[in-house]
Amino acid sequence: MPKQTPTNNEVTFPEDNIIVSKTDTKGRITYCNELFIQMSGYSEEELLDQPHNILRHPDMPRAIFKLLWNTIQSKEEINAYAKNLCKDGSYYWVFANVTPSFDEKDNIIGYFSVRRKPKQASLNIIKDLYTKLLQIEKSSGMEASMKYLQELLKEKGVSYEEFIISL
Repeated sequence: MPKQTPTNNEVTFPEDNIIVSKTDTKGRITYCNELFIQMSGYSEEELLDQPHNILRHPDMPRAIFKLLWNTIQSKEEINAYAKNLCKDGSYYWVFANVTPSFDEKDNIIGYFSVRRKPKQASLNIIKDLYTKLLQIEKSSGMEASMKYLQELLKEKGVSYEEFIISL
């Protein structure tokens, strides 16, 4: 499926609504709720079995997804802010909680994501951070971006999770 050209049109959803999706271990969508379908602009048929990164907006630093995948593949949950790209090029921000799903032998069988509308005050901080991370990635690569994030967290004396939850 071809990637869409991003526009500056932001779409939002009510604070009391939740976007839900499930993926397999490769990140291919196996379930999406009605709000996910509505926000993405794709049909359910277009979304199912597609990689979740079909929604990845080019403004998102790769370092955030590396951190996300490293965390969930280590059987941990993660919270993260993400700017998603809609089928028509519009975008929407989410505050996502992603957790691994396990079988009876504690093997990861997929991932479960619940996304809420983020607070504007939190987004103001995240947008500045992501802009900086993206600039570093473009000039020096993703590892340099990860290093910047790690140094920022060390300077603040918090873990990534503590930082995200504090916003």
